[in-house]
Amino acid sequence: MADPGGRMALMGHLEELRRRLIRSTLAVLAGAVAAWVFYPQILDLLLEPYCQIRGEAVEGSAFGTGCELLVTDPLEPFGVRMMVAGYGGLALAMPVLLWQSWRFVAPGLHAQERRWGVLFVGLGVLLFGAGCGLAYWSIPRALDFLIGIGGPDLVSVFSPARYLGFVVKMTLAFGIGFQFPLLLVLLQVLGILTPASLRRFRRYAIVGIVAVVAVLTPSGDPFTLLLLSVPMVVFYEVAILVGALRARRRRRAGSE
Repeated sequence: MADPGGRMALMGHLEELRRRLIRSTLAVLAGAVAAWVFYPQILDLLLEPYCQIRGEAVEGSAFGTGCELLVTDPLEPFGVRMMVAGYGGLALAMPVLLWQSWRFVAPGLHAQERRWGVLFVGLGVLLFGAGCGLAYWSIPRALDFLIGIGGPDLVSVFSPARYLGFVVKMTLAFGIGFQFPLLLVLLQVLGILTPASLRRFRRYAIVGIVAVVAVLTPSGDPFTLLLLSVPMVVFYEVAILVGALRARRRRRAGSE
């Protein structure tokens, strides 16, 4: 409940947070069920980068026609399907997760800013899809680098858990990383950050971005590191510009 000043009590915040978390969890579970049902199609999609680099070079070998994965544990197929369903549910539930996040912070915004909810969710989904698409495009190049760096005498045969974990985590890392500008803009809207503070800490932010990307991306190759770091630095500058334009508009509105 809110007090006369419009502020919500602590228990009200906790109750609101619990409600948003429950809805988000249900959305992820629903997405996981859908990913479980469409697992064969998702698996074919995730195997495509591996098939691109294998080609027909190993056709007729002991390891299949070129892009099969080697299972050495009888429980591994079930674990892999559970992993794909879990991460798939998270990806499919992203619009709901973004909407619930917006609804949680919306009471602390001005009336005019609360109308940005649809725009916030739309841009979030668009950026998430762009990040996942960029990761999917870069995976064959990252795999080619990682396989080739060991030399021609090494034969690479991946297990399902290791390979699919690599692909899924890398894809989600890019998708979540592309939410970076929305987070910065939201923190400015909430008054936690300002464009001036973001400019002041720009050099430290760039170093931090590269360090975080190096931790988030499982491949660790310089190509992938550069591919995600550059957009995030650009997003940082875009967030500063958006915050500055917003501050200028509010100053003009206050002077009228």
